[in-house]
Amino acid sequence: MKRLLASLGALVAAAFVSGAPAPVESTITAVTVYTDRAVVTRTAGVELAGGITELVFANLPQALNEQSLQVSGKGTAGATILDVASKQTYIDFTPNARVKELEDVLRGLQKQSRGLDDRAGILQAQTVILDRMEAALFAPPAKDVPRPDLTQFTNSLTYLSEQKTRIVAERATLDEQHEDLQNKVTATQNQLNELRGAGGRGYKTVTVRVSAAQPGSLTVALSYTVPGASWAPSYDARVLSVERAVALGYFGVVRQSTGEDWKDVALTLSTARPGFGGAAPVLTAWNLDVFVFSPREPWSASNEAPRRDGAMFKVAGAAGGQVNMQSLTSNAPAVEALDLKKEKDAELAAATIEAGATSASFKIATTASVPSDNTPQKVPITSIRLGANPEYLTVPKRLATAFLTAKVFNTSEFPLLSGAMNVFLDGTFVATSGLRTVMPGEKFDLALGADEGISVKYKRVQKFTEDTGLTNSGKRITYEYLITVQNNKRTAERVIVADQVPLSRNEKITVKLLSPDAKEVKPTDEGTLKWTLELKPAEKRELTVKFTVEFANDVNVAGLE
Repeated sequence: MKRLLASLGALVAAAFVSGAPAPVESTITAVTVYTDRAVVTRTAGVELAGGITELVFANLPQALNEQSLQVSGKGTAGATILDVASKQTYIDFTPNARVKELEDVLRGLQKQSRGLDDRAGILQAQTVILDRMEAALFAPPAKDVPRPDLTQFTNSLTYLSEQKTRIVAERATLDEQHEDLQNKVTATQNQLNELRGAGGRGYKTVTVRVSAAQPGSLTVALSYTVPGASWAPSYDARVLSVERAVALGYFGVVRQSTGEDWKDVALTLSTARPGFGGAAPVLTAWNLDVFVFSPREPWSASNEAPRRDGAMFKVAGAAGGQVNMQSLTSNAPAVEALDLKKEKDAELAAATIEAGATSASFKIATTASVPSDNTPQKVPITSIRLGANPEYLTVPKRLATAFLTAKVFNTSEFPLLSGAMNVFLDGTFVATSGLRTVMPGEKFDLALGADEGISVKYKRVQKFTEDTGLTNSGKRITYEYLITVQNNKRTAERVIVADQVPLSRNEKITVKLLSPDAKEVKPTDEGTLKWTLELKPAEKRELTVKFTVEFANDVNVAGLE
């Protein structure tokens, strides 16, 4: 019985002895991109023989955050994940094939550059020899050296001239070749820096120890955080003036230089900002003291920490925190019957949104590929059709142009994050603008650029100066301006016109508004005048701004036109 128990114990112990490390072939299957980093998920399928096995993930980015490592698995082996370890390895070669190719190209260019430098050195030596020959040719004759005859002198002079001309021409060619080569070296080096990203000349190896109760398969998912990745919102706003609507294309512009190419991965864009940490900053004592100037120590401004404003939002209205992008547009038209002959506009692939307590994530509809060279990759998030109430704003004193602004209500379930926006008006590109962060259900103004359909003219009609007072001790200057606004569009439009009158900051200067009447338009405390005009098609309105400025002769008034 004792021998039987000992044999069984030996068998069990042998079953759980660690085997040799098993390198795994893994591929990047999913990436979640934040504003300053990315979480990469690698997946590998392995066959376990039972017992303890070390799974080795090699050639991972050097900048991988070891504290962010996460491992999960599923399979028939009934495996248990024991631990995860990371090791830094420095190498004298580059494992990335594209980087290695560029390094080889760079070495070849540098070798060519050295060849040009060597040739330039030879030309310099030849120039020195020719200079010595020329000096000897024109030197006074020595006692034992006869003077060359005219033919020898002419031949020698011709030879020196030809050789120096050749050297000058070859130097010019070398300079051109060197400049061209240097441009190639710079371009290759810049491209190499982009491709290397956070990888450098080293990598990390992650080893996962698993214990399998029985032989079987196991699919392992390894996730880690890397810097060198980011995304930013981008918008295409297509204003449909006749329909009084805005077709808003919502995109994410992804860049990455992590040292790994992302090929056909499930891409998710997250609005979370892990760089801010999990808790709000703590206030420290705000101390005041007497400032003592020291010429040896230059004074610096306040050392307060920079303010960081975070945005918190929750996307509601979907069970389980997920919303299908194709169902977000309110008042969506009924689906038409399929007509194969009728041409239809291509639609953007719609992502799905997952709402969290403090952030949202956009899961891109199709797989995406983003190379590790920091080039922008634009992926669609969704397209939204929003109702818009257009109005025009013009400040003709500064610029005699009307700028279209749409009052829009975000009826979608999407948070529209702050980002750049390309504006198209009835299919024509009109401006590059920007969009502030707008939450679902919030109103916002959409700046749509200048529109020549509203004609604006601004003219100074008169500037009249006269003496005032019983002894002509004062002056009065009368200014009159004429603003002309005409609606050249086929639809009625609202136009807001802004102008101003000067403000007196001294009791010796008096400003009096003559036109418009205070009952019509009353200036603000800053002296701003605003008219709201409802213009019919082809309607023209003229607005007059007239005021006087009075002051004594001995007063020099600053700011007058």
